[in-house]
Amino acid sequence: MRREKLYREYRLKSYLNMNHYIIINGRQGQTHPHTWEFVITIVVAGDQFVEFRKFEMLIEQYLEKYQNQILNTIEPFDVVVPTIENVTDQFNDDLRELLRENGGELVSLEGSETPTRSYIVSHRNEPEFIDQIGKMQSKQISGVVEYVVDQIISDRKDDW
Repeated sequence: MRREKLYREYRLKSYLNMNHYIIINGRQGQTHPHTWEFVITIVVAGDQFVEFRKFEMLIEQYLEKYQNQILNTIEPFDVVVPTIENVTDQFNDDLRELLRENGGELVSLEGSETPTRSYIVSHRNEPEFIDQIGKMQSKQISGVVEYVVDQIISDRKDDW
């Protein structure tokens, strides 16, 4: 027997070839490349069909401006030092809003500039995230209730 789900979780990975330099003690380090990996976890409401490509395209379009670039030359990293933490935090803020506008809720974003180190921003325990999931669940439950009521009314009309 199949159970109805109040939400579904999806995980997408994106890769960017980006260069950057770090300023330490007022001295600019050498510009160097990384293949950055970003793992994006998204929640969507209920049994709603989600075409992975929809979210992939949104994320790809957002990240495209950074591909093969020197991060230090692109806003906001022309004034914010592009560490893995700062880059992931900025991408998190931007992607959270973008995904929310398109029916998804960002659960977490993991950024890595090497295979051995990651920085993770997670929203699972934040009040705003919990509130958004609650709204998604309420909407899903309302849809189920509406469907059941419609079925009852329809069945009764058939009996008349």
